[in-house]
Amino acid sequence: MTSHFVTTAWLAEHLHDPDVRVIDIRGRVLPPSEPKPHYASHHDDYLKAHIPGAVFVNWNFDLTDPADGRRGRLAPPHVYQALMRRLGVNDGTHIVAYDDAGGMFAARLWWSLSYYGHARAAILAGGWNPWVAEGRPTDALMPSYPDGDLTVRTNDAIHRAADQVAAHDGILIDVRTPGEFAGTSSRAARGGHIPGAINLPRSALLGTDSEMLPPDALRLKFADAGIDIGNPDQNIVFYCNGGVSASFGLLALRTAGFEGGAVYDGSWKEWGNDPERPIE
Repeated sequence: MTSHFVTTAWLAEHLHDPDVRVIDIRGRVLPPSEPKPHYASHHDDYLKAHIPGAVFVNWNFDLTDPADGRRGRLAPPHVYQALMRRLGVNDGTHIVAYDDAGGMFAARLWWSLSYYGHARAAILAGGWNPWVAEGRPTDALMPSYPDGDLTVRTNDAIHRAADQVAAHDGILIDVRTPGEFAGTSSRAARGGHIPGAINLPRSALLGTDSEMLPPDALRLKFADAGIDIGNPDQNIVFYCNGGVSASFGLLALRTAGFEGGAVYDGSWKEWGNDPERPIE
């Protein structure tokens, strides 16, 4: 297990530590061929049962910029800081995030916290499903915490904007489905992909249990995509539709042992909807 993950046993042991805050970020994404809405949180499931003491974050609204009509870009610093303070998060809080989607939404939270300078963030390995399967405790109580004092500090090394991607001279990885990469389906006005990108679908980074592959298997996947894990000078940027699966891609890269990499936050929802941007 890497430092980006904690086990169910670890969380059970530390569940009541005062400096641990558990965040439930369960939700789903439907294929573009399905009827809208394609994006949803699982707040109703949270109200029925959750890990004791966990607070809930709606991945599609709480973490996104309210000024972005596509609800894709990350919330700006003042919005993000206010959210975390409402959840009782302090600068020293150890955050543990879990979802029911193979870590996809928990990875988005991990990336956003990393971008805003909070390194004490981990993901519950396996998420909600093994916690329940192992008979770990759950309840339906609504926790209340004093406001926190988290101060956000942007870490631009792991964030890319559209103009930076346009000038990118490294490795650009599209983690969308092969159909979206080829342009046969799209969540934007245009189909296709950013010129020069390679397709490494998020699904390829998952095992048969729908959880992230172990480090050795991830290293093989990235090697097949032309990435040398041993070369720290590679400029690697991930994108997807709205930054969520891209965050998972970066987490997989870190799990494989590569400490660099960044996420194009606007991703295809921004690029594919901008007629001035080139596509393939």
